[in-house]
Amino acid sequence: MFEKEIELEGVNPIEIFGINNAKLELIRSFFPKLKIIGRGNLIKAYGDPKEIERFTSKLDTLVDHYRTFQQLGEDFIHTILMDENYQPVPVEGNTDDIIVFSNTGNPVKARTPNQRKLVKESQKKDLIFAIGPAGTGKTYTAIALAVKALKNREIRRIIISRPAVEAGERLGFLPGDLKEKIDPYLQPLYDALLDMIPPKKMEEFLKDGTIQIAPLAFMRGRTLSNAYVILDEAQNTTENQLKMFLTRMGLNTKFIVTGDITQIDLPDKVKSGLIQAMNILKDINEISIVKFNKKDIVRHKLVRDIVEAYDQFHKKDHKSNANP
Repeated sequence: MFEKEIELEGVNPIEIFGINNAKLELIRSFFPKLKIIGRGNLIKAYGDPKEIERFTSKLDTLVDHYRTFQQLGEDFIHTILMDENYQPVPVEGNTDDIIVFSNTGNPVKARTPNQRKLVKESQKKDLIFAIGPAGTGKTYTAIALAVKALKNREIRRIIISRPAVEAGERLGFLPGDLKEKIDPYLQPLYDALLDMIPPKKMEEFLKDGTIQIAPLAFMRGRTLSNAYVILDEAQNTTENQLKMFLTRMGLNTKFIVTGDITQIDLPDKVKSGLIQAMNILKDINEISIVKFNKKDIVRHKLVRDIVEAYDQFHKKDHKSNANP
């Protein structure tokens, strides 16, 4: 019986073996004629030399895939092992703009000048305000940066929050328990994360607290350390709420605060904490403010036209009110 020992270099073995060896069991199922044992960062294969050669080649492809995309889901293991001619998806264009890779292997890039500016500022500053209209990719880019930091083990957890403020309805009138009432406001954040983290891995992260998604009120009294923290829809915070949030920052932590000051859902007499914070903190050198605009909109082309139309309407309405 032929034996071969393979060392996994520069790769966390759990990414290849899976939790409780779930991925390794899947790999074994494709090589029933071999005895495959994984211990530490070593894999030993026993059996026919030609079959071991095929196994070694496939294992190299799996490891290369992980190194390229920083993830290796069971679906990709199945695809790679089933397809004898599998080739990794080529990355086209400027790879410097790639933040992470999605679950489908496609690159998640900074696609506009201000998205690229947000990425650049995140490398230098620990607190960033990303302000601009809907559809500019503020939150999505921020979440991609957080996922990258988690995958690179630069931080231990991702914490994403939103103020539970909405136009029209009030939480007390919505059916269900607190989680059921809150989840609809947080769903866009789950959606973005699930683009970049496989569902099973996401479920694990939510269970063990590696990823936390919660309303802003849940931040009170906490110190957030070794984390990437994102506050979304910050235009709907009050002065006290945003001050409370910003003072949660602990060691080895990045904060990104996103918001659209044209979509404030607070009661008329309540001032937005986001607008006030930007005025108060604008002269602190270690804080960056990245302002997105209509040119950064990356949704359907009509979104830009809609934003422009509303801007023009409000400008005319403001002029008419100023000159009765």
